Amino acid sequence: MCKRLKELLSQDKLTRVYAIGQLADPKMVEIVGMEGGFDAVWLDNEHAGLTIPQIENLTRAARASGLESFVRLAATDYAVVMRQLEAGAGGVMAAQVRSAREAENVVRWAKFHPQGLRGFNGSGVDGRYGTIPPKDYVAKANAETFIAIQIEHVDALNEVEKIAAIPNVDVLFIGPADLGQSMGLLGDWNNPTIWQGIERVAKAARTSRIHWAILPPTADYAKRCVDLGCRMLSIGVDTWTVQRGIRSFKQEFADMFR
Repeated sequence: MCKRLKELLSQDKLTRVYAIGQLADPKMVEIVGMEGGFDAVWLDNEHAGLTIPQIENLTRAARASGLESFVRLAATDYAVVMRQLEAGAGGVMAAQVRSAREAENVVRWAKFHPQGLRGFNGSGVDGRYGTIPPKDYVAKANAETFIAIQIEHVDALNEVEKIAAIPNVDVLFIGPADLGQSMGLLGDWNNPTIWQGIERVAKAARTSRIHWAILPPTADYAKRCVDLGCRMLSIGVDTWTVQRGIRSFKQEFADMFR
């Protein structure tokens, strides 16, 4: 689960997470863990279409590497949300949320009574394969399961104050590319309208005493967000890492590529 990540956020500490999707292999998780400096990995099940066995192996590698993990997904129904948790993910990040009602469903599907309506099954890895007493399992899951709601559409932005106020939402995760796209500003990262949206999310999170996150395109962008109160930065994506590595080799051996 995401006990340590939630604790770091509760202490108002800056956390760093790494995105894994197209190159979803346990070795990639191990490399990130061995490199150090990251608190968690998030697995992109929205765009990469990961299977449950893949998630089981990826989250197993994360636990072995001292990393926590959560899964980004299109939270369309109860089973989709619940199965990520039973596969070993410490939490979920709901993509393309458009309303407070949709966000409430995510919480309901991810938490047990009295916080939600998740079906009981302690036989998965999150219940230590049936070895945790039921009451202890439910209490632990409710306390430690991490829930992030993505604010990546103008509709969600227009209800962000309501979304931030929903009990048991831990983080509002801004997707600046899709947020800009929904505004007709795709790729215009520094457009004042997008920054106004980011500032609105920051204010809503501050008012509801929760946190917000973002995948920043540059270090300067990240610094500006941290100055606005952001305490979770998604730094690095698996494919970007490989591309930058290849480019650095080509630069180092430039004479060999002429």
